[in-house]
Amino acid sequence: MLLLTHGYPSANVEFVRLIELLTESESGPAFHVVAPSLPGYGFSTPLAGAGWTMARIARAWVELMRRLGYERYGLHAGDIGAGVSGFVASIDAEHVTGLHVATDPQTAASTATFIPGMADALDRDDPVDRLILERMEQFQSDGSGYLAIQNTRPQTIGYGLVDAPVFQLAWIVEKIQDWTAADVDRDVVLGIVSAAWFGRAGASEAHVLYDQAHSHEWGGQVTVPQAVAVFGADETVRKVMRPSDDTRWTEYAEGGHFPAMELPEVLAADLQGFFADLG
Repeated sequence: MLLLTHGYPSANVEFVRLIELLTESESGPAFHVVAPSLPGYGFSTPLAGAGWTMARIARAWVELMRRLGYERYGLHAGDIGAGVSGFVASIDAEHVTGLHVATDPQTAASTATFIPGMADALDRDDPVDRLILERMEQFQSDGSGYLAIQNTRPQTIGYGLVDAPVFQLAWIVEKIQDWTAADVDRDVVLGIVSAAWFGRAGASEAHVLYDQAHSHEWGGQVTVPQAVAVFGADETVRKVMRPSDDTRWTEYAEGGHFPAMELPEVLAADLQGFFADLG
């Protein structure tokens, strides 16, 4: 049993091909899959009030799995979904079999900009550290505008996102174009955009990001088995994430931020390998 959690800007539509591979596999373990939309995303609208941080969503996920009757389940996610899943693993370790996270070098560097003291701990004379710093600086100067407005004025951008479908389309497609390194299915991309548009989710997605940016809850201790799959891998990711010695670590030369859309077969095989090893 797997619980899949998408990230930003996305919806559970992102996993459509991955779910087929995981549930109908003939070459590896097959799974039951639960893939909800994050609160405020897609058709998980309207929000039931403010304060939908990663920790609160994680508590909702734990309750969801309890009500569905799953005694044991694994986790997979990327982006903010990885944060949610980390919370789930920390608060429901009794029922979680393992945590599998997908990431890429740019996401790792972008995340590093929010880690206190990270920049000061890096040595610009070291080539790997210098590359991390350059990516952090590039994200801050040219790649973080979407966060700046949503973390400060979510309602302002929200009016435009729920009023103009072309605005919503451009807002999402820009990120998918910038953050992918392999071809993606246009129908899946349009499915993600359609979920946001018809769910009137543009404003509520912004508010979810705002709530997390102003939250003091940023993670708990994870004791369950963990795996990290790095797409478009280079030597920077391990240095940023600093995994424990017992973390299963796999690297792939291709792919980017959205491996479920870019390389679903590769991601499915990695998931099957990790959870098969856990028994």
